[in-house]
Amino acid sequence: MQDSKRDNPPGHTGIRPVPRQVRRAGAALCAMAMMLAPLAMPAASHARAAEPDIIGRWMTKDHDGVFEISHCGQEICGHLVGLRYETEMPRDKRGEVECNLPMLNGFTPDADTPGHWNGRVTDPDTGHVYHAKLWVSQSGDLKLRGFVAVPLFGETETWSRYTGTIGPACKLP
Repeated sequence: MQDSKRDNPPGHTGIRPVPRQVRRAGAALCAMAMMLAPLAMPAASHARAAEPDIIGRWMTKDHDGVFEISHCGQEICGHLVGLRYETEMPRDKRGEVECNLPMLNGFTPDADTPGHWNGRVTDPDTGHVYHAKLWVSQSGDLKLRGFVAVPLFGETETWSRYTGTIGPACKLP
């Protein structure tokens, strides 16, 4: 084995200089990456800001009501936009018509479970407000779990996405 210090001129570190062509190619690649970075950033921020799966219209489990779930400021909320009724529109406990009644309120992302939302649901028949969770199952159905204190003691309903029409005065066909 030869001593590398003997093979190199005095003051030389033994590290070869990078050829000019490689330096130019590297500089060109860096310049191209800097030009393309702003183009990729909107796509990344758009992916983060994608609409939650729960946004839209949902038919209740008994197929007698449709809720529209949407943004309410920084939170998600839902109100009744369609009802199945024969004579006059149903009314809540206070005597208010149920059409456009806000019943899902204050939903924010669940920090522990991605894709799940925590908020409150109001029972129009009793006026009671319950804690609730919302999420979309793998089958594409909306799951709404209402509970008093902890999710363990609650009830889950399955709602399906609604794409039909709604007539005047919130009447479902």
